Amino acid sequence: MAAPSPLAQSHRPPRSDIDSDSEDDSPAQGTSQVSNNAVQTVASKLAELALIEEVDVDLENLHALSPEVISKQATINIGTIGHVAHGKSQTVKAISGVHTVRFKNELERNITIKLGYANAKIYQCQNPKCERPGSYRSYSSDKEDEPPCEVPGCGGKMKLLRHVSFVDCPGHDILMATMLNGAAVMDAALLLIAANETCPQPQTSEHLAAIEIMKLKHILVLQNKVDLIREQQADEHYQQITQFVKGTVADGAPIIPISAQLRYNIDALVEYIATKIPVPVRDFTTAPKLIVIRSFDVNKPGAEVHELKGGVAGGSLLNGVLKLGQEIEVRPGVVSKDAEGKIHCKPIRSKIVSLLAEKNELKFAVPGGLIGVGTLIDPQLTRGDRLVGQVLGSKGSLPSIYTEIEISYFLLRRLLGVKSDDKKQTKVAKLAKNEILMVNIGSTSEGGRVVSVKADLARVILNTPAACSMGEKVALSRRIEKHWRLIGWGAVRRGVEYQVDDE
Repeated sequence: MAAPSPLAQSHRPPRSDIDSDSEDDSPAQGTSQVSNNAVQTVASKLAELALIEEVDVDLENLHALSPEVISKQATINIGTIGHVAHGKSQTVKAISGVHTVRFKNELERNITIKLGYANAKIYQCQNPKCERPGSYRSYSSDKEDEPPCEVPGCGGKMKLLRHVSFVDCPGHDILMATMLNGAAVMDAALLLIAANETCPQPQTSEHLAAIEIMKLKHILVLQNKVDLIREQQADEHYQQITQFVKGTVADGAPIIPISAQLRYNIDALVEYIATKIPVPVRDFTTAPKLIVIRSFDVNKPGAEVHELKGGVAGGSLLNGVLKLGQEIEVRPGVVSKDAEGKIHCKPIRSKIVSLLAEKNELKFAVPGGLIGVGTLIDPQLTRGDRLVGQVLGSKGSLPSIYTEIEISYFLLRRLLGVKSDDKKQTKVAKLAKNEILMVNIGSTSEGGRVVSVKADLARVILNTPAACSMGEKVALSRRIEKHWRLIGWGAVRRGVEYQVDDE
């Protein structure tokens, strides 16, 4: 980062100026001097940041378990899914020590609304006499790589096995779109089912359908809140779970009884994560592509000019490697409408000036976990999640922008998450021409109008253009009784491309 500027000392006129006889013009001179100083400082700082050279990384020898990678950055994304208030955020906190409910309206209502993120390092004691599962431990991501074992009388050293990022998904039905956006960046899932309620609850089945759509193969089922029930009830509930997951993608998945609140059996869960969930094979050599899930302005109100920083985009890198000093592009960028209602897109071009994974500063970022990308973009464009759903990557390598897409789709036979005895109410009706749907592409939720339907193909005009690749998965939701309900999914086959001016 640039060194502190001399403006720190010179943002006020010198005392002697103010105390001098000519009271009328001195402050004015001082003010103009300050503004000139400010302009020069910002210009010199921008010039300094623009000169940051791209970091050189040996991509051939990098892999998801390279010590230099997992020491600072998570390389596996695990989603926590399940019905509202079944303990998803609490489980993440039990493993990582990080509370993912961060926003005021979430804390007041004790629910997750936005996707929450937390990283955890998983260790195993190297002493052969240290018995499992107690030999497995998890800590927050700023823990050193070889801490001493905490089992009394062991005295062994612990080895870092995995660095995992948890994507904490909301359980409310209205927030299903957020959950599907999170599914775009998951490698595995923890399905939470509270033992003190019957199984399945409405969103439990809806979330399970969502991970089937995303073709997630690695699932651990957690029977949470076992501290609230008796042994016989726990056994009956276990039978309900096995019945519920039969024939689904979670069939045969381990079912682990836990109490997230009391941290009971968390060591066994951590062992399962380390041994049962394989490290995904990542492609580091292709062009980087990051899905933006959060974006913000990190500047505090009233900050001095020389302290201002560019906008930050947070997201999950799907492939490739992002490096400090790299030239980047964000698509579709700034979307606007002219007087005639015609849509215009202007991709944003900038440079990476910082990379962060939680509190760890990075020189390069690999796929896995949530990455904060500090840029020179005007913070006005990134504040309040304005870039969510956009795609960030190296200049000239990003997918095209589409205003209309053709989807080959599959509809669910019945609505998920709706408790009703009337079979007609829960049956999913066919797509109709001119119907308005919500289309989830990557991490973007777009409104779209169906213009034609033919067999299993539908053409949809998007309200705002989206950058997507051919074959990319989409989820379709329909508004039913004031809620967006998942009705099907599909893949993008082709589309009407928006021609970007290469100015």
